[in-house]
Amino acid sequence: MARRRGAAGVTFRVTVSMRRRREDKAGGHELAELAALADGSLAPERRAALEARVAASSELADRLAEQQRGVALTRSAADGVEAPAALRARIEAQRRVRRVRVPRRPVLIGAAATAVVAVAVGLAVFRSGTSRERFHAALAPTDVVPAARGEASLTKTSSGWRIELDTTGLPRLDRGRFYEAWLRNSAGVLVPLGTFNEGRDVTLWAGVSPKDFTTLTVTREQANGDQASSGEKVLVGAVNPGG
Repeated sequence: MARRRGAAGVTFRVTVSMRRRREDKAGGHELAELAALADGSLAPERRAALEARVAASSELADRLAEQQRGVALTRSAADGVEAPAALRARIEAQRRVRRVRVPRRPVLIGAAATAVVAVAVGLAVFRSGTSRERFHAALAPTDVVPAARGEASLTKTSSGWRIELDTTGLPRLDRGRFYEAWLRNSAGVLVPLGTFNEGRDVTLWAGVSPKDFTTLTVTREQANGDQASSGEKVLVGAVNPGG
């Protein structure tokens, strides 16, 4: 009799274990469908049946409400931040896949919402940290090269002020001759920004602020050992706030 009880006990435990696995699998599938219903990705042929079951069960209604709150939280966090184009494309591709089939594993919408909120906050912090001061200068010609024109944008970075210069009408200089850009303050002090041969897509750097050095000039120079400005200005313009 003891052995039979032992055998019956083993059979009972195996039966209970299998039943629990079936219940866990069914519950996971049900949670996945509720998540899909909450975010609108559930297939139409499944929607009516699941909505009927939710209407008949207060427990399912509570679970659906929880999923809907998670979706709302996720979307409200994402709306405040413009995600990169590549990230938006991946998210849209994943949504299309979810509309085709319901995931077999449970969708933990609460964890997903938390993750998206964290990403959104991170992107917001990143964007606020990279909102930099910008200045702009429209450069006019002098009598040296009257056909020349130019534009410069100045952006504050942790390394200094990055200056993007683009000009037209300046002939290329070579063989020891070059152009040099400068910032000048009201006292006439000049700070060199860099040299170049022609004025298309030039990047220069300044260690002084355009708030104090408010005039940008470009001169013609020659490699003769004299580091001072030649005074042969070809472009000049005032530096103003704005980008």
